[in-house]
Amino acid sequence: MTGEARPSTTTIETPAGPAQPMVLNMGPQHPSTHGVLRVILELDGEIVLSAKPVIGYLHTGIEKSCESKTYSQCITLTDRIDYLASLSNNLGFCLAAEKLIGIEIPKRAQYIRVLLTELTRISSHLVWLGTHAIDLGAMSVFLYCFREREEIMKIYEYVSGQRMMTSYFRIGGLALEPPPGWLDRVQRVVDAMPGHIDEYETLLTENRIWKARTVGVGMLSAEDAIAMGISGPLLRASGVPYDIRKVFPYSSYDEFDFEMKTDTGCDCYARYKVRVAEMRESLKIIRQAMEKIPAQGPFRAELPGVIPPSREEMKTSIEGLIYHFKIFTEGFAPPPGEVYQAIESPRGELGVFMASDGSPKPYRVKFRTPSFVNLQSLPNLCVGRLIADVVACIGTTDIVLGEVDR
Repeated sequence: MTGEARPSTTTIETPAGPAQPMVLNMGPQHPSTHGVLRVILELDGEIVLSAKPVIGYLHTGIEKSCESKTYSQCITLTDRIDYLASLSNNLGFCLAAEKLIGIEIPKRAQYIRVLLTELTRISSHLVWLGTHAIDLGAMSVFLYCFREREEIMKIYEYVSGQRMMTSYFRIGGLALEPPPGWLDRVQRVVDAMPGHIDEYETLLTENRIWKARTVGVGMLSAEDAIAMGISGPLLRASGVPYDIRKVFPYSSYDEFDFEMKTDTGCDCYARYKVRVAEMRESLKIIRQAMEKIPAQGPFRAELPGVIPPSREEMKTSIEGLIYHFKIFTEGFAPPPGEVYQAIESPRGELGVFMASDGSPKPYRVKFRTPSFVNLQSLPNLCVGRLIADVVACIGTTDIVLGEVDR
């Protein structure tokens, strides 16, 4: 297989007459669909004539569920939207709630948030690279990527007590003071990762089989990407320089020096190169954050009635005890209004729309998830390609079905 597109036809002439295109279900049990995604393929032999994604097999009703929870209780729901980037979901929701309330959190908490969300970006890209590689037959890379991801998961567990659904970011700051020695663990990961990324590139970047499966496959022009609202590495691999961390900085990202990585290849290979380059940039951001984080200082804002008091205050002050009890039983009531907050998740623009009617529960919460929007590019990527190329195209869109269905 060379990865070059073949001309597609709608019928095939046979001695018995014209043959009809074959309709084939790919998924929702197929392992290379990266979750419960069903794609209805119309085929002329092995050539894809049309591809229609069918979604909804993982629908959880998270947005509607938020209306019956207090603002703080909603954070545990956000963990389960993009379950490979829980901290990014936490951050988007907390920033939206903080904008609604009108508070700014301490710099120390902002820098810790940046550090942990960039670790999340690396972790998510490792899952993507490992699973995409095994889809295309490169098993060693899968094992290596998950080996490195495990070290990041251990940091999550050490800091928050949970490996995946951390719920560590809270409205107003962080759930807990980071434990002693946590930055030493981060430093070990940061020191080791460049060599591991070099190892991945040695195995893949000039590998002729890898390039045959990805170069020229899944073309997506900049014009089509913009027209469909595509974001994230999928957009930047089509040559469009758009990264919310740069364009609309949040959580002090404007204080960090890093590059927005783009590529003009517009194919699966370009999307691979962009994500690998992003891992290196995330390491650069993490190093800067480690230098910026003060050794001491508040890890959440001071706002009685909205932000829970410290444990010491709660145990030694009657006012602190009352605030703690009321916040966790009744919640807090932001002023009426609505906000939209966008962040750059590992998959693209994660937007949170939040409306308040003045009660302790959100009137409306809507997530603009990048996987849902990016998935609509799949027919463009697949039409005219072989069935085997559909696997590569699904992989490089890097969708998470929890985020698609919500």
